[in-house]
Amino acid sequence: MTDLKLFNSLTRSLETFQPIHPGEARVYSCGPTVYNYQHVGNMRAYVFADTLGRVLSFKGYKLTHVINITDVGHLTSDADAGDDKMEKAAASAGKSAWDIAAHYQQVFEADLRRLNIREVQHPRATDYVEQMVAWNASIEGKHAYRLDGGLYFDVSTVPDYGRLARASTDEGEGRIETVEGKRHAADFALWRTTPPGETRQMEWDSPWGRGAPGWHIECSVMSAELLGHPFDIHTGGIDHREIHHPNEIAQNQAHACGPDTGARIWMHNNFLVDRRGKMSKSTGDFLTLQALVDRGYHPLAYRLLCLQAHYRSELEFTWEGLGAALVRLKRLVMAVERVKAALADGKQPEGSFPLSDDERAIFDEAIGNDLNTPEVLTALEAAVGAKKVPAAKRIQIVRIADALLGLDLLTLTREELRLKPADAQIAEDEIDRLIARRKEARAAKDFAASDVIRDELAARGVEVMDGDPLGWEWKL
Repeated sequence: MTDLKLFNSLTRSLETFQPIHPGEARVYSCGPTVYNYQHVGNMRAYVFADTLGRVLSFKGYKLTHVINITDVGHLTSDADAGDDKMEKAAASAGKSAWDIAAHYQQVFEADLRRLNIREVQHPRATDYVEQMVAWNASIEGKHAYRLDGGLYFDVSTVPDYGRLARASTDEGEGRIETVEGKRHAADFALWRTTPPGETRQMEWDSPWGRGAPGWHIECSVMSAELLGHPFDIHTGGIDHREIHHPNEIAQNQAHACGPDTGARIWMHNNFLVDRRGKMSKSTGDFLTLQALVDRGYHPLAYRLLCLQAHYRSELEFTWEGLGAALVRLKRLVMAVERVKAALADGKQPEGSFPLSDDERAIFDEAIGNDLNTPEVLTALEAAVGAKKVPAAKRIQIVRIADALLGLDLLTLTREELRLKPADAQIAEDEIDRLIARRKEARAAKDFAASDVIRDELAARGVEVMDGDPLGWEWKL
């Protein structure tokens, strides 16, 4: 196999992956704050992280992958300002913060399954508060100082603070709200003490008073506890490159009393945007995976949409683009079905057809070049359609490619890809009955009856797709 080259945001260069522990790969991905539904822009990060994990497994590494669950500490601004997201959501819903966290974690994990994202560890931040308190106490004095509001990290005490973000101003891209007594604009909270006279649903005792941890400390502590420092790869959205991850690196350096940044390679996926700009829950106007399903789009069409673009490229979301991805997925599924049918009807020779080095290299080189999934997709389509290649060998090629892409091409069916929108006023079995009657009428050259059925379907929101090259007979 070729070397795996990955883009390291810390050095802004491609680097050959060399595991810290031979034969192992340890990956930490920043997970969701479970105070609301995750929008499809959030989910792009997990399709990317899953692809990375699949590639590492494909390359033969024993993978340990952690995606944390933030159920405390994340404020309403990523710039360490405002109210705690969990507390605010709980107050708005009239529920406990614990119930809010449990509900939205369940929804998130269900969305991961629908996107065929492999199961990994999902530890919760609230299970590691004791370790966060101990970590903070170990760096207080040299790297952290107390204020009335809690414990703050002094960014001037570590070398090259903000170099991951390539901050170009004195304040740095990690600047946060002004807090009286802070030594530097970029200093950030390690612990937030509950103000006198107030109570939080989630609070713990600490040397700095009863309160809750800051957001950034959880990833330092949890990655160290679960993967050990240093570990191999840390992933997240590109917005984490500007504030959250520089602060995490600073904490790691302080705790290690040296240059250890926690992860050896830092990787970031770019934004999913629509024509109005970056998707964000702060506007209250965002698309969930369920919203796509309700419009009749299979979740794996969204996965394919993500895979069609390189993870470091900005990806525009449009309904037309999602529709095109669904059609491409249908074509792939139908092509694989034809290959399976060729094996079943005995027209293709049976037996084992080992892949040549060149055939394996098609995918190995593409995916090893910083996870070039668009190239893998193109190579897969060419291989599946190569009729001179024995069907048994093409099935092996699909199996290898799908281990990387996660599209379930060997089990997914055309029928599963045809989803009825939530607001449709007609059942699928009724559509199929009317389509069958229309076919009979056309076969009998009773075009008047055929037109009547077509018009009836159109009046109920069903477009009959005569002559569709994919063989799909209708859409809503």
